[in-house]
Amino acid sequence: TANLHQLKERIKEPTMKFSVFAVTFALTCFVSLSQATDVGQCQGGKKLEATDVTISNCEKPPCKLRRKSEVSIEEKFTPDRDLKTLTTTVHAEILGIPLPFIGVDNTSACDNLYEEDGTTKAGCPLQGGKKYVYKNSFKVLEIYPKTSLVVHWALTYDNKDVTCFEIPAKII
Repeated sequence: TANLHQLKERIKEPTMKFSVFAVTFALTCFVSLSQATDVGQCQGGKKLEATDVTISNCEKPPCKLRRKSEVSIEEKFTPDRDLKTLTTTVHAEILGIPLPFIGVDNTSACDNLYEEDGTTKAGCPLQGGKKYVYKNSFKVLEIYPKTSLVVHWALTYDNKDVTCFEIPAKII
């Protein structure tokens, strides 16, 4: 009986290890397959590919921006020339009127730039032809009215768009 008990324990251990591995692997695959967000193109900015922009909790427009929450943005891009610095330019267009996003608009993008791997900080200056990942987030303030809008998000150099996208959204 003791040998039978030991045999059962030996069988359980690899099975448990495999189960933990399988669950971990499945979760890793799920997280890494997060969906890109379907964004629109701005005039003047570099054309972004369909997989270049990811907005948290938003795969397709309109994005639902919940008040008292934080939304994260990730954008993959390759500048076509060397850039000394980069500025984040963000506004919401409501009834044709551009309103800046408080705390994000007209701020340096340099602290939010990463190498292509998405984890190694890159900062500024940027090299033309090299791939970068821009990561940022913004708070949807409680004072924002519940309304529909278009978010205009650009990375600019010398007041000209390097990349730019627009996406319909709704503050809820």
